[in-house]
Amino acid sequence: MKISVISFTKTGQKMAERILKSMCGGDETIILYSKCSRKKTVQTAENSGDVTTQAFGGIPNKDSNVPTDNTGNTIAVQESVSVWAGEQMAAHHALVFVGACGIAVRAIAPWITDKLHDSPVLVMDEQGQYVIPLLSGHVGGANELAVRLAGELGAVPVITTATDLHGSFAVDLFAKRNDLWIHNREGIARVSAKILAGEKITMSVQTGHLAVDETIPSEIRLCAYPPVEKVDVLIADNTEEIFRKEAAELLLKPKKYILGAGCKKGTDSVKLEAFLRKILEEQDIAIEQVAALASIDVKKEERCLLEFSEKYRIPFQTYPAQKLQTVYGTFHGSDFVKSQVGVDNVCERAAMKAAGADGRICRAKQAQDGMTVAIAEKAWKVSM
Repeated sequence: MKISVISFTKTGQKMAERILKSMCGGDETIILYSKCSRKKTVQTAENSGDVTTQAFGGIPNKDSNVPTDNTGNTIAVQESVSVWAGEQMAAHHALVFVGACGIAVRAIAPWITDKLHDSPVLVMDEQGQYVIPLLSGHVGGANELAVRLAGELGAVPVITTATDLHGSFAVDLFAKRNDLWIHNREGIARVSAKILAGEKITMSVQTGHLAVDETIPSEIRLCAYPPVEKVDVLIADNTEEIFRKEAAELLLKPKKYILGAGCKKGTDSVKLEAFLRKILEEQDIAIEQVAALASIDVKKEERCLLEFSEKYRIPFQTYPAQKLQTVYGTFHGSDFVKSQVGVDNVCERAAMKAAGADGRICRAKQAQDGMTVAIAEKAWKVSM
């Protein structure tokens, strides 16, 4: 996850720097912005915890040659805060406003779409007393991030989502935790309303896909699969026919596919996206059913792969050649590829590595203009 932190005063900037330091060493990239300074530098914290300086260029551009000053603390935001917020949300970054809630609300208002696709947005006061998730609390992870930030900085997380306040079962959080695609988001509100009213919800899980020895939450009554009458939540991967018969209020489908991909250095992002989308369409797989994008570690900074991952919020996993070479299976090997990267096949092996021991290849290697892709299907289980 990339987290963009914006402050508006010197006091706020100091708090932003505390956020940066507290998050060092995690899996996130944190970028500091300021609306109170004319500095043209950016400070980031990324995976290893190192702090580096990059040149300013709207959303940070590593290739820019704009000079930096001596402090290297923040990017100065020259455009309006609303335009800045729109750029960050279009890039699928999480946003943390260090300042007033009103500033954040006005900034993000034009760019809000729906709860399944909005970026997580949080507000923290300049004194570091409170952290408030404003947008995408469950699916985007704003609530989780708020609790984490509060713990690191000694603040109070102000959580306002009803299911959290009541300690109730949250179906959208359940879906996220189990890597399930919410097929019809309007069903979330109906199911949650029933839970908050103190009623049990009915749930049907495809046979063989409920984890064994699960303790079922008190709010849930499990029903047979396929359901003989309408249920509140239906979890299955082949449900179009029964769902058209209005079998459920809310349909959840597993994200069970892995895209294994390889490409030449500098491949155009639009070109790669079109290729991957074409292969998925040929397999009748929705992009929302993709659990991960996988490749070899020498491609971990490849812009086209990173941009595809960020655009669709699909985790990007990479593996060293020696680990890919040990993946069990029959693959379309290439001596040339092995001479270049140390393993005879990238896309199929990476897909299978990410899918796990019970995975299988459902679309073998496809190549086009220096790009390769394979699709693996992983086993899936639902845990409560």
